[in-house]
Amino acid sequence: MELEIPVWFEVGSFVVLIGILLVDLLLVIRRPHVPSLKESALWVVFYVVLALVFALMILLLGDGEHAGQFLAGWLTEYSLSIDNLFVFVIIMARFAVPREYQQRVLMIGIVIALVLRGLFILAGAALIESFSWIFFIFGAFLVYTAWQQAFGSHDDEGKDNGLIRMLKKRVALSEHYDGGKIRTTIDGKRFFTPMLIVLLAIGSTDVLFALDSIPAIFGITQNAFIVFTANIFALMGLRQLYFLLGGLLERLVYLHYGIAFILGFIGVKLVFHALHENELPFINGGHPVEWVPEINTWTSLGVIVVSMVVATVASLVKMRRDERRTGEHAHLGPAETHLNADGSVDVEGHPTHSEEVPLPPRPGDDTTPPRA
Repeated sequence: MELEIPVWFEVGSFVVLIGILLVDLLLVIRRPHVPSLKESALWVVFYVVLALVFALMILLLGDGEHAGQFLAGWLTEYSLSIDNLFVFVIIMARFAVPREYQQRVLMIGIVIALVLRGLFILAGAALIESFSWIFFIFGAFLVYTAWQQAFGSHDDEGKDNGLIRMLKKRVALSEHYDGGKIRTTIDGKRFFTPMLIVLLAIGSTDVLFALDSIPAIFGITQNAFIVFTANIFALMGLRQLYFLLGGLLERLVYLHYGIAFILGFIGVKLVFHALHENELPFINGGHPVEWVPEINTWTSLGVIVVSMVVATVASLVKMRRDERRTGEHAHLGPAETHLNADGSVDVEGHPTHSEEVPLPPRPGDDTTPPRA
């Protein structure tokens, strides 16, 4: 079922969203600073409320099915964008980006991500229009990505890729940053600053995440307008979310399992959809496989929400438990495990030498002191 929304709403939506992004970008360029928790929280709440209002507008001007598709797509892209933040944190720390310029780096990264996702969306829509069997490939890719997300190694995240290593060898780089500049002059010679490497690292990361996110949202809806707007809303506020979550990102240890479950679920949903639309002659004689269940939008939305809530709550519970254990160890103190040179052990500062802490006599033991 096609979404029938007035053209003025579609055009107006893009104009307003691009305008908000431009204002956000100008604020970052003109006033680089480290946003407070209050400022970050207000911006994140503003963007979330804006997305919910947009879903309500789709409901009023269109129908509930497409409003649900937008919410499911937005939440999926938002969760994947949060996963993107993990790598951004690693990159920022690896290249020691000054805190006051991290906003600019993040904003440029978001703009790059929007452009790349726009290109991938156009390519994906063209492929879907021409080849219905592309859903098999998208689905298999997402299931593989889900497996890698849950059980694969994440040690290489944030490390230099081939492009970064080549640039470090062939481009004159300064050792220090010069504000937010990409180029600087030292002793009359022109150098690129580490900011260039940071931006390229962020950009290449955006490419990899776009490869995951676009097939994922096409598993929820094939409406280009919803796909575009869900991606824009997911990336808006990501910069403020980075500063709001801060060190908490590293403590959400089970978040990648929630994301993996979502990707795996959407991958299976895509394969089921491909079987329903099947035209491949070697599958069921080229006829649709009608016995395969069709997963509706509201089921998808429920799975996405529950997966993220469970992963987040489980991570917070583990964080609290780890903090409690750390507190107990701190209370016991380091003397609990201190080994003396003579082989005795100090327990909370009290030695346990056998001659200093004698065992109590057992019943029947002769306690008469020896004669002189």
